[in-house]
This record gives sequence, structure tokens and C-alpha cells, in this order.
Amino acid sequence: MARRSLPEINAGSMADIAFLLLIFFLVATTMEVDGGISRKLPQKQPPQDIKIKEKNVLQISINRNDRLLVEGKQIINDVKEIKQIAIDFIDNGGGVGNNDVGACDYCKGNKDPNSSDHPNKAIISLKSDRGTSYGAFIAVHDVLGQAYMELRNRVCKERYGVSFESLLKQQKSDKSDKLKEKIKKIKALYPEIISEVEPTGN
Repeated sequence: MARRSLPEINAGSMADIAFLLLIFFLVATTMEVDGGISRKLPQKQPPQDIKIKEKNVLQISINRNDRLLVEGKQIINDVKEIKQIAIDFIDNGGGVGNNDVGACDYCKGNKDPNSSDHPNKAIISLKSDRGTSYGAFIAVHDVLGQAYMELRNRVCKERYGVSFESLLKQQKSDKSDKLKEKIKKIKALYPEIISEVEPTGN
């Protein structure tokens, strides 16, 4: 009795199918992207002899345990408290009768002579430790950004009848020079001046 030969399975197209599946999964798979802060590094400026008054600098420190200190002594338990401290400092407008800066006619602060002269002079100095967590550092930056946004929203509503955030959203669809000029003017009234000091510790 003759032996029957088994038919062979043609596996040539299996490689093509496997390749197509590989391409499909590469295209369809989403990959997580690390978040971060969008930053524009300042251009290198020529050395200048600029004298900064101590009262125009608000010092905020974050230690290795993520504890917050303001002016080296006031301990802050909740990062949200930084927002009001920053607003009071930036919006103080204590430069009345000062020769080097004019009075701030849009500031609503206490005009304390021991605090910042003008929003254009107010510098927030942020110092961290090498042991400071990334989350704590970002949280402080976020709260400081909220403080500037609140001040810009207020002055923008007073001058243009809309919030600064509305102008920024409008800018996505409206690229007119008039809108850009409005945004530029509001930013100039409350410029975001945050100085990051070299971290301490090992």
C-alpha cells in the first residue's frame, strides 16, 4: 500500500502578517511623555553694574524636606499661602516719592516703604536644596504663576474689560497686532521676574 504524503503548509505569508501586526502595534501604541515646565532661557546679557535694593527682593526657600521659608524666617505650611504673599509683595507699589522709580498708579497694595517699590522692580528669588523634590519645586512655580496671572487679570479687566486669560485664549484664533500689543502692555505692567538661585546642599 502506497504511503500518502502529507500536504505542506505554506508559511510564506505568515512573515508578512507578523510584519503587518508589528507595524500596526507600533503606530497604534501611545507612549507616555514626561511633563515639565516650558521655559525660555534668557539670552546672555553683557555684565552690568545694577544695584538692587534688598526690599525689592522676596526670598523664598525650599529645604530638603520640602519646607518653605519666606525671607529666611517665616515658615509656610501650605504652598498656596505663597500666592497671597507674592501678590502683596509685587503689587505693593511703595515707590512713592522715590527718585529711581515712579509711583505705581495701578497698584492696589499697602504702599509699604519696606516692601517693593514697583512691579517692574519686584524680584522673587527662589532658592532650593539639592534634596528638594521636583514636585515641591514645580508646585511653588505654579503658585507664583497664579499670583502673576491674578494681577494681570485684574489690571486687564480694568483697562480692556476682559481678563488676561481671555486675551491669551483669543490669541489662538486672532493674530492681529492690536491684540498682541494689548498682551504686551499687560505683561509689561506685571513682568514675571523670578530669579532661581543655585541649589544648596550635596
